[in-house]
Amino acid sequence: MSDDRVGAVFSALGDPTRRHLLESLTHGRATISGLAAGLPVTRQAVSKHLATLGHAGLVRSERAGREVLFEITPGGMGEPARWMAEVGAEWDERLARLSELFAAEGGHE
Repeated sequence: MSDDRVGAVFSALGDPTRRHLLESLTHGRATISGLAAGLPVTRQAVSKHLATLGHAGLVRSERAGREVLFEITPGGMGEPARWMAEVGAEWDERLARLSELFAAEGGHE
């Protein structure tokens, strides 16, 4: 698993505007103008946010005539989701062992 890839996804998702753009793209492909509508940022800012999401592997673009359409990349969250599941499982295991130790000691606080 690539730490760079996981880090890029988490970094990209750390910005509320980028999360909003991803949420908007769950409804289908869209242009920068369409995505910028209703946002308090410029189309240029939306373009930079989309570039960050693209670098993280979460969105891709395709030229359609004079426009560029953006869409969510299938499987873009796969590697980060697997990482979170692995880390979560490790924590669950550690917490279960602590609980067992606590119970073995009679549950003294």
